[in-house]
Amino acid sequence: MSSAAGLEGERIRPSAARERLLTTASELFYREGIGRVGMDRVLSEAGVPRATMYRHFSGKEALVAACLEREDERVRAALTASPDPDADRLLVLIADDLTGRHSRGCPFINAAIEYPDPASEVRRIVAAHRAWFVELIERALGSSSPASDLAAEIVLLRDGALVGGYLDEPDAVRAAFLRAARALIDPAR
Repeated sequence: MSSAAGLEGERIRPSAARERLLTTASELFYREGIGRVGMDRVLSEAGVPRATMYRHFSGKEALVAACLEREDERVRAALTASPDPDADRLLVLIADDLTGRHSRGCPFINAAIEYPDPASEVRRIVAAHRAWFVELIERALGSSSPASDLAAEIVLLRDGALVGGYLDEPDAVRAAFLRAARALIDPAR
């Protein structure tokens, strides 16, 4: 996925202002909620003029989409850093990621809640991220019998752990996620 597309799909060279917008918006949207953060605040805190923002993003939804694409790239890099991890190693990587960065739930789930239209660009990115996650887990499971169903169940378990990590003690949620995911996988081996 590439978020370097500007208006009418033209490619725009990454710039320091664009990076400040993405970093500031990602932090604010995640911490306070997309709907609660206005563009004026993002622009002010990023120190970027409105015209510069529109050179890179057609509006708030495009900025949200770019923030999600950036998070997708981060998650993919973190979970694929070691080539072809086995299922248990992948579960540990997922557990580390969900308790290491996600104190306010999952940015993808949070965005999906605020963009309920399944045809929106935001929801398309969320769906693509979830599909990739299922495929990653399927590959790690290898020839496990119902790998696709099992992978989807682990993604749902991860979703619950992300919410639980926001509400409960993260280390306890991490341990519970690993126990539950391993319990799902062990009978399938």
